[in-house]
Amino acid sequence: MTRVVIDTNVLVSAIIGHGKPRRLLRLVLGGHSAVASREMLAELADVLAREKFSLTPGQITSFLTVYARRSEVVDLERRVDAVDADPDDNIVLGTAVNGGAALIVTGDKHLLSLEEFEGIQIATVAAALKILSRRGMSDHTS
Repeated sequence: MTRVVIDTNVLVSAIIGHGKPRRLLRLVLGGHSAVASREMLAELADVLAREKFSLTPGQITSFLTVYARRSEVVDLERRVDAVDADPDDNIVLGTAVNGGAALIVTGDKHLLSLEEFEGIQIATVAAALKILSRRGMSDHTS
């Protein structure tokens, strides 16, 4: 089972769309371990409340409740300051470090340009689907 941080941009795409981000979310919640932080959940709530997404407060609360229950929510005891261009990216990195994650899934160019951080792989949704599918198969064969 792989410990995975799913960035806000991927979660939003999973909620409002039906493509690869939603497949990834189902894969992580179904056979891996999602890692989040209160800070990431707060950012997700703020983004989902934007008018352009047309989600009701009830829909937002429902998703956040389910996601928080099915994730390991970690405290950001150790702060990370690795991305100057977008300080919110440091919250994602900090969540992964504090949560012992092996993988961060994002569409964020600043994070993707790192490729890895302190041994944590950083990947797009498409790459993460391949990684997690392979790991899922190897988990079942060992």
